[in-house]
Parts: sequence; structure tokens; C-alpha cells
Amino acid sequence: MAFSKEKRTGTFSGIIFVALVAASATWIAGFAPIKALSISPLVVGIVIGIFYANTLHNHFPSSWESGIVFSGKKILRFAIVFYGFRITFQQIADVGLEGFLVSLLMLSSTFFIGTWLGTKIFKMDRDTSMLTASGASVCGAAAVLATEPVLKAEEHKAAVAVSMVVLFGTISMFLYPVLYAAIIEHATGFLHMSTEQFGIYIGGTIHEVAQVVAVPASIPGSPEDMANTAVIVKMTRVIMIAPMLIVLGLYLSYKAKKEGAAGSKVPLVIPWFAVYFVGMAGFNSLHFVPQDIVNQINVIDTFLLTMAMTALGMGTRFAKFKGLGLAPIYTAGGMFLWLVIGGFVITKLVTSII
Repeated sequence: MAFSKEKRTGTFSGIIFVALVAASATWIAGFAPIKALSISPLVVGIVIGIFYANTLHNHFPSSWESGIVFSGKKILRFAIVFYGFRITFQQIADVGLEGFLVSLLMLSSTFFIGTWLGTKIFKMDRDTSMLTASGASVCGAAAVLATEPVLKAEEHKAAVAVSMVVLFGTISMFLYPVLYAAIIEHATGFLHMSTEQFGIYIGGTIHEVAQVVAVPASIPGSPEDMANTAVIVKMTRVIMIAPMLIVLGLYLSYKAKKEGAAGSKVPLVIPWFAVYFVGMAGFNSLHFVPQDIVNQINVIDTFLLTMAMTALGMGTRFAKFKGLGLAPIYTAGGMFLWLVIGGFVITKLVTSII
């Protein structure tokens, strides 16, 4: 137990250490060059954590490890629950059936394609494949963090998935403004999109929430309604992480029971933190809490997520990456092509039919 009499001091020391590193990551993320690239404190935190794990790890007390693990597991789940304060059901309703269907189709198809590419084509293990797929299909690093406890995956596998989110999410930020010029200003026929359609396309296909916010802001003269549509569609994808994790938990339990001995009992894996996440979003939809307090909650929640990501990085040793090769890049690249090309087609078809 992390807070047993023997481990209590080390656990608290480890948590404080993670918090201090996370505070440093938040400070670094505020630098203008980092902010301009929309690199979140979460990503800075995991980079610092990985650096620590592979250079300074042996110079710190081993008793702190229980606090680092606690930050990467328990604090993570708490932070995911309060992530629900970023979403209201009214926002989802505002985007309408079009945005909902695009979100649903892109999430489910990207997750299946990513898992299939990783396990069947590029021969990665199941956990790394699913974590990489969840990052691309839902909401980037936060989705990887939320999926990791359901799979009970090792830290370094989640770190691989997060690195793929960073790589291809960053490429998206440079690619989509170019696509905007081509699709909105020059294309005709099926290749042309309205600004509202392009907003749905952005929200339905880009990895991170911060990147979805950054893309319209980086397009000179882009209309405000396009940016609003993109963010709302993206948040619709975010809230879908809860049912996705519940379905994933049911699938893992069914598969374990099927592969186990006859008559053996396999516990049902239900990620309750995902259920509480939806409940928190529902509570937020009632607007009982003043918006300025909600904003403060979201600031604290971002810091807790940064702590979790930092702790994740601290458990990542490069030696564990041996054998993966370029498979994660190929898998994430395949999903990226699907998001860009398949997402365009799905957005056009859905918005044309409805």
C-alpha cells in the first residue's frame, strides 16, 4: 500500500517531487516559442519525466517510487473525472447531428484501423496498438492516459503512444492551414468545403484539443464560427471516451473469459472513472458552478494531468522500447492518413446527407 506506515514518507516525497517537476513543465509551456506551437504542459511534463527516468533516476531515493506510481495511477483517474468540467451537453447539442455522427464515425473507425494496423500489419503488442489508436481517435495524450488503466499497460507503452500524438498532431497544425487554403479558397465540386464543414473536419480529425484551437487561430481571417464548431465537435469526441472505455472494458473481459479455462471467473472491467467523467460533464451542464470557478477547476485539473503525465514519463526507460522499431510510426502514420483523407470524405458525406 502506498500509504502504509513503511511507505508513507516516501510516497508523500514522491508526490511532492512529481508536483514540483509538473510545476516546472507548466512554467516552461508558458514560454512564447512553446506556446506558439500549442505544446501543452502535459507534453512538456512527459519529456522531462523521460529525461529523469533515463539520466537522473538512480540519483534519487527509491522510496519515492511509490509516490511517482500513485501520481501516474490515482491522481490520473481523479483528473480524468474532473476533465468533465470542460464539456457541457448543450455544447454537444449545438453542433447537431452532423458533428455527432462525424465524431462517432471518426472515433470508432480510427480506433479499429489503428488497432488492426498495429497488431496485424506491423506486429506490435495489443496494448501499444490500442493506446496509440486511442490517442489518435479521441483526444491525444489525455485519451492515452485514460485508456492506460483499462488495459493495465506498462508506462513505456503509453509513452510511445503519447510521442506519436505529439509527432502527428504537430504535423496537423502545419498541414490544415494549407488544406484550408486549398479546400476553401481554390477547390470546387466535391473537394470544396464551406467554413462550417471545415470546422467539423478540424474537430473530427485533429488529435489534441489545444491543436484544434490552434489551427483556426493560425489561419488569417478565418471566421469565428468555424473555430467554435471545431472546438465543439472536438469536445464531442472527448466525451465519447467514456462509452469507448466502457465498451473496451467489456470486450477485454469477454475476451479474457473466452481465452481462459472453462468455468473460470473473469472480473468485469468497468472504468468507473469514465462513468464519473460523464456524470461530471452532466453536472457541469446544469451550470450550478459559476464560470470563473469552473475556469479555476480546469486550471487545477490541467496541473493534475501534467503531474500524471510527468509520472508516466518517469516510469519510461528507453531499454523497454527495444524491439518496437518503426512500427509505432507506421501505425500512427496510417491513422494520420485516414484522419486526413478518410475524415474529409466522411465529413463531406455526412454534411451532404443530413
